[in-house]
Amino acid sequence: MRCCGKLFSTLLFGLTLFTSFAGQAADISVRNPNLSVAEDGYTLAADFNINLNSRLDEAIAKGITLYFVVDFELTRSRWYWLDEQVVSRSQTFQLSYHALTRQYRLSSGALHQSFPSLDDAQRILSRLRNWLVLEKGTVRADQPYFAAVRMRLDLSQMPKTFQVNALANRDWNLSSEWARWNFTPTETSVPGGAPLSPGAVDAR
Repeated sequence: MRCCGKLFSTLLFGLTLFTSFAGQAADISVRNPNLSVAEDGYTLAADFNINLNSRLDEAIAKGITLYFVVDFELTRSRWYWLDEQVVSRSQTFQLSYHALTRQYRLSSGALHQSFPSLDDAQRILSRLRNWLVLEKGTVRADQPYFAAVRMRLDLSQMPKTFQVNALANRDWNLSSEWARWNFTPTETSVPGGAPLSPGAVDAR
């Protein structure tokens, strides 16, 4: 019975949390996407405007980890058929709060950083730098391609007790539009080993 009571409490908490979020807007938009030549190929940089409503802030403070995914695609136009998808990559960033240390944590793979405030963590999350998305030999020089990038909140990685309610709640369906631009590769080497643009959290 204690087990059932605990499960009921968890479900009730999830229902209360999600139903109280209605009517508060949150959004993501993409700015300044760019592919830069590097020693190993091409790296992606982009800035994101991430506006979380107060309820999402509250969810993080209550110990819920938010999973932000950056998707990148590169396609090539073909006159005789559908566009060819050359590359499709995704990178996940986990945003969480640790009550014992009173620190917000931003993680990507084995990399992580801690911050004293949510604003500080969100500021770093909004700056994507040095993500190697195109390795040498993936694209051909002087051939036109179409690049696209977006950021979204991935609900599928959240606890099962929250997924059903989150999927039905507009405030949790958080995703930017695809930012698309034309891309024509040049050389895939950096003369003299020129340094890459710095980034606090590198997606590699």
